[in-house]
Amino acid sequence: MFDYNATIENKSFEGGEGKNTQIVIGKDLFIKGFDKQLIGVKKNQEKEVLAILPENYPKKEFSNKKASFICKILNVKKPQPVKIDDEFAKTLGAKNLKDLKELVTKQIQNQYKANLDALSKENILNQIEKLHDVSIPDNLIQQELALITKGMKKEDSEKNKKESEKIAKKRIKLGLILNELGEKNSLKVDEQELKNEIQKQVQSMPGQQKQVLEYYQKNPSATASLRGSIYEEKIINLIKQKSKQINKIISLKEAEQLIQDQHKTHEHFQEKESKNQKKTVKLSKKSKKIRKK
Repeated sequence: MFDYNATIENKSFEGGEGKNTQIVIGKDLFIKGFDKQLIGVKKNQEKEVLAILPENYPKKEFSNKKASFICKILNVKKPQPVKIDDEFAKTLGAKNLKDLKELVTKQIQNQYKANLDALSKENILNQIEKLHDVSIPDNLIQQELALITKGMKKEDSEKNKKESEKIAKKRIKLGLILNELGEKNSLKVDEQELKNEIQKQVQSMPGQQKQVLEYYQKNPSATASLRGSIYEEKIINLIKQKSKQINKIISLKEAEQLIQDQHKTHEHFQEKESKNQKKTVKLSKKSKKIRKK
């Protein structure tokens, strides 16, 4: 259990403070690679932990950035054997042990579905990008390149110019195509959908629910970005509905392999990005029209 204050490039940032945060060493559930750095700490000790903020961090401009966490250790405990029975289930909010098993099963199924949906979305976006020929004005490309290379050294910027241009063109192209699909099909995001998604975000970050909720309440731009994500998801779902689908039942092992392959691909890409000192890619204001719907 610990309190922490985090900084990026020696500057505090929104959401970079936590109180009474609890993690289990070895589970790696907080931020990837975080808990390993806490091995061996003692009560009342201070420890600096360096970690890369996750891609789904609420404030997008900080996602994938390296942060320094100064952790004040409040307590260190070891797990004790627990009897798995109805009483134990009630401590986790279930009615009884049977109900807990059903809840856990549903959660696991939802996790698989979320991962496979993400894989499906990625494949759809790749196909859309390949199948459509869109003429992109050079000024949009230059604006996007300026965002991609922001903070990079000049030599790194020149070295990775071709790759940066490729990323810029793809993101602008997809933004324009998806926005056109959304407008043609009169897709919109209502307030209830937005509230439901914020609640999901709150529940997905244990120990930081209050901070996440306050973040969205105080930052209209973050709420607008979230609205854009919901809008984009609606477009993807529309594409799925209008597509010719072939249903195929796959085994648990096959599903896990698909998900693992996807994660390996992303980890390889992120490692390459890190080596090249690339910053988070953001859509330019013009190509990011989709985010404002």
